[in-house]
Amino acid sequence: MRVAIVGGTGAFGSGLARRLTEAGSEVVVGSRDPDRAAATAMEAGAAQGLENAAAVQGADLVVLSVDASAALSTSVELADAIGGIPVLSVASQIRFENGAALPTDDPTSLAERIQNILRGPVVAGLHSLAASSLAAGKAEGDVFVCGDDEAAKSAALELAETLVTGRALDAGPLASARALEGMTAVIVNLNRRYRGHAGLRVEGL
Repeated sequence: MRVAIVGGTGAFGSGLARRLTEAGSEVVVGSRDPDRAAATAMEAGAAQGLENAAAVQGADLVVLSVDASAALSTSVELADAIGGIPVLSVASQIRFENGAALPTDDPTSLAERIQNILRGPVVAGLHSLAASSLAAGKAEGDVFVCGDDEAAKSAALELAETLVTGRALDAGPLASARALEGMTAVIVNLNRRYRGHAGLRVEGL
């Protein structure tokens, strides 16, 4: 699978590039800065590092790994370049109040709003994974992916399964991203309180 990681020079994107390359995917690191993209690709062992619009060309799956605050504007900028390629949204829009992480007040998920911008299918997932966990190797626990397009979701699940010691689980339609993105706030609060790197594991399946 050829995977383009938009925002691939950040902590999460670079860790993702390394893990996916190790798992056998052809990874292209994308960035606004092509020189940084090339340097990160070399460090991760990825195939290439290019400017974002060039990175998505010919990809089987695009991972949108930019900060939540830039996810919508980046989607608008790259809509024509991405075209109908499936996109995996991994960002969670959370806010901080009195030292605690809280879900956004928006009634829809960030992934759903990205889907309203892009022509191709958007799926959401990997919200329970931390950049520090990916940097260290496979993350402990299970990982979740949701979406309305079954082919796109299958591709994202195949990718996700290589990142964890547990399972990649189908969490239902794209509307489930509202819960998955909100779960990030819970994990952030757990990690802060217990000084750990929390993951999630589903029992009984």
